[in-house]
Amino acid sequence: MISINTKPVFKQSIHYKSISIVLFVLIAIGACQRDFYKSGANQNETAERPIGKANIKYARGFSILYYKKFKLVNVYNYNNGQIDTLQYLLIKRGGTIPAGFPKAQIIETPIKSIIGMSSMHVALVDFAEADGILTGLGNLKYVSSPKVRNYIKEGKIKEVGQETNINNELVLTMRPSVIMAVGNATANINRFKILTDAGIPVIQNAEYLESTPLGRAEWVKLMGALVEREALVSKKFDVIDLEYNRLAVLAVKAPNKPHVITTMPVKGVWYVPEGNSYLTHFLKDAGAISKWSDVQGIGTLPLSFEVVAPEALKADFWLNIGYVNSKQEMTARDSRFADFRPFKNGNVYNYNNKTNDAGANDYWESGAVNPQLVLSDLIKILHPELLPKHQLVYYHQLK
Repeated sequence: MISINTKPVFKQSIHYKSISIVLFVLIAIGACQRDFYKSGANQNETAERPIGKANIKYARGFSILYYKKFKLVNVYNYNNGQIDTLQYLLIKRGGTIPAGFPKAQIIETPIKSIIGMSSMHVALVDFAEADGILTGLGNLKYVSSPKVRNYIKEGKIKEVGQETNINNELVLTMRPSVIMAVGNATANINRFKILTDAGIPVIQNAEYLESTPLGRAEWVKLMGALVEREALVSKKFDVIDLEYNRLAVLAVKAPNKPHVITTMPVKGVWYVPEGNSYLTHFLKDAGAISKWSDVQGIGTLPLSFEVVAPEALKADFWLNIGYVNSKQEMTARDSRFADFRPFKNGNVYNYNNKTNDAGANDYWESGAVNPQLVLSDLIKILHPELLPKHQLVYYHQLK
């Protein structure tokens, strides 16, 4: 009986020791790579100057500089008149590492695999037509792409956990080319220290801080650089750029400018988008007027029900409600909503028309890289005569 009980325990201890040894070796290899990068190898490239830069028209959060043998990506954060920067060197696989960038993380390109921490990153990969490189996600539930959902069912994409509770052991065994996180240049990158120490680069994606829809969508060019498909991505983005601006010109000429309210109170607080947020820019470009569109800021403004209610009583439309699918669900939360003018007139529209059975809302995925479709929806709602043939994609009318 004693030998039977101790045998599996002995095997289990060997198993854990094996994993520990593998992880130790991976971290040691990463440390050696990191020391090589910091050592100033290839000093003859130190004085090299950039030969060009990516055409970034709208996004303020990143830039790409081109050198003869590598690319330099800067991710910015603008705060109180200062600019904080994270740097990444994109090196051709098998190429040499330039000196002179001691704080830059090294990413070999074209990347072979990526772990994304947001469903928006799924859309970036899809936009760049880099099928097959997505090997992990922070959460597998909130994915809209049918192709990616099939990959998940086939076990080709693993769930690695959210950024604050990431499964380091799993990621270390996966050895992705890069992890794309959600954050700006001042975000706490130390939460990934185990991974970066092991030589796995973590690039911060701050698209959510962009103040315009086109600026947010333009982060596709970062993915284009990672997979070395800049020409394809730029060409596709130019088409979106032209169409978005055509629609904005069309809407700004509309004779009437309907007043809108957005969102719904959460635990007594009504969060409305501030004036410099990309959500407010959507409304402006669609030819709408919102009470707080002149408030400085790119986030949300917390207001009380009593402050928003006077506007809601006289508004023409109510948009971007949140996690509800009917007017009945709305009044179940607060019966006072029934007194608002757009509620009475049936002008209540939500952006969850493309929500799948798992609860994933494609507005936050493909909608992020297709702002021209989102704008078309808004114009159709607010000025239906301008786009008579357009069928709503992400929005639907609540009944």
